[in-house]
Amino acid sequence: MMREVPVDVLFAPEPEVMYPGGSQTWVEVTEMTKGLCGAHRPGHFRGVTTVVAKLFNIVKPHVALFGEKDYQQLRTIERMVQDLNFAIEIVPVPTVRESDGLAMSSRNAYLSPDHRKKALALSGALRAAGAIFEAGARDSQQLVQAAEQWLENTPEVEVEYIETVDARTLEKVERIERPVVVAIAARLGITRLIDNMVFAP
Repeated sequence: MMREVPVDVLFAPEPEVMYPGGSQTWVEVTEMTKGLCGAHRPGHFRGVTTVVAKLFNIVKPHVALFGEKDYQQLRTIERMVQDLNFAIEIVPVPTVRESDGLAMSSRNAYLSPDHRKKALALSGALRAAGAIFEAGARDSQQLVQAAEQWLENTPEVEVEYIETVDARTLEKVERIERPVVVAIAARLGITRLIDNMVFAP
């Protein structure tokens, strides 16, 4: 894959290099990781911010790109860079979607052909939320309900959460007066999927 790009240098350390025995230091963004995926995956973001901080310290990049598909991760890394005064520009990369709307993810490989079709319910639910937003809805719960109703048509999708949060702070909002993100996490069989869309009044 790297030869096709191409790249000049690839840094791909083995796990034992990044995680030597006896490590006692962690990097944690506390408030921003409490909700959304953080509420369902305890310790996950502490691991993410720690390894990214280690990579930043080793590689010393000027620019780092993070996808908007994992929106909470993007905002968490941005906050870590701000709080710890890393001289790094974090560049958000828009979610890349398949032609039918499914957000691209390595996890999609675990979906059976049937589940692959049913996974489209997530992007469909976000579009349903977007439709009522465009029609003038500004109550955040209305967007959540529109997404929930859409997903009810695909009972195989086990919803973990659907939330409307501030697009910058990730705090829950009731009335949409500034950009928000509607985020969904759900399971299809053994595969956990996430997707989101940002709506700005």
